[in-house]
Amino acid sequence: AIVLPGGVQNSDTIRLIPGAQKLVKSHNSASKPLAVICHGAWLLVSSGLAKGKRMTSYKTLQDDIRNAGGDWVDEEVVVDGNLITSRKPDDIPAFSEQLIKALAG
Repeated sequence: AIVLPGGVQNSDTIRLIPGAQKLVKSHNSASKPLAVICHGAWLLVSSGLAKGKRMTSYKTLQDDIRNAGGDWVDEEVVVDGNLITSRKPDDIPAFSEQLIKALAG
């Protein structure tokens, strides 16, 4: 699994790194768990992985996700295939629970 944490500065920086984009694309293509919380979803947007996905994130990313072709919803955790997304630190228990389920298999 790959877990992408949130945070504005780090997420905004990593989304521009070609190697990071390549890594999440490859991981997604292999249908391995990809767990993303808060602003971490920016990497999915920049990698073209938000298109056609139902997902959540920190509320300020909703326009970015929708503009990238994703279906943004305001829920504590959303699972769409191998993608697990969550909004904010308050949602970490639900986020962790879904990640553990994905890892268990």
